[in-house]
Amino acid sequence: MPDHAEAEHPAPLQVELLPVLRDNYLFVLHDGRRAALVDPAVAEPAIAWLKQRHLELVAVLHTHHHSDHIGGTPALLREWPRAEVVAARDDRERIPFQTRGVAEGDRFTLLGQPVEVLAVPGHTRAHIAFHLPLQGELFCGDTLFAAGCGRLFEGTPEQMHRSLQRLAALPETTRVWCAHEYTEANLHWAAALRPGDGAIAERLSAVRIIRSQAGPTIPSSIGEERRTNLFLRAADPRELADLRRSKNDWVG
Repeated sequence: MPDHAEAEHPAPLQVELLPVLRDNYLFVLHDGRRAALVDPAVAEPAIAWLKQRHLELVAVLHTHHHSDHIGGTPALLREWPRAEVVAARDDRERIPFQTRGVAEGDRFTLLGQPVEVLAVPGHTRAHIAFHLPLQGELFCGDTLFAAGCGRLFEGTPEQMHRSLQRLAALPETTRVWCAHEYTEANLHWAAALRPGDGAIAERLSAVRIIRSQAGPTIPSSIGEERRTNLFLRAADPRELADLRRSKNDWVG
């Protein structure tokens, strides 16, 4: 269960990815006995996965309030009523079952690993990300996608640009666990927009092979995103806004 005490030498957690719905991922972090979930869109696959492995759910982490990120939590709490629910305190009305409200700069311990809370508005006004600095993991919801970023439903280009630059400043080896399998479409658009970019073309080729075998392209890494994500490479909010409009309108 999350708490404020941090182990001096925490054991690494296993991170597993479960595909759900049409293109969502939910993430399981576990130590072999206890588990935490990030952004469970639905409950049934997670319940089955955890019970098959005899794992106790102790925490659920939410990056934002959209139903395809929180929809499974009520059913999970019926199975594990003592599990803590960590979400943005500014989104308490939209995530009413949260038991711990967090904000920018907060730190807590999850299964022995320290977690930093990062405010990354843009997709929604209260979007947060969870960074595990010792293990090098980032759970960023719909702010940063592999080769993309979330739509600006409640935020501004200035907010999204600032949020993405914040994430881009993390160590390049940080693994990026984003919540949707959009990578191939994002790279197809980017390659059409920047046909001479060899890094984008190379990544698209590799991703097409992975997807042809129905494999996940997640996790990415901060280093990979710095090289091939046009939104992360945007020089300023105006360029990001232009890119976002282009991607919104793209029908390739």
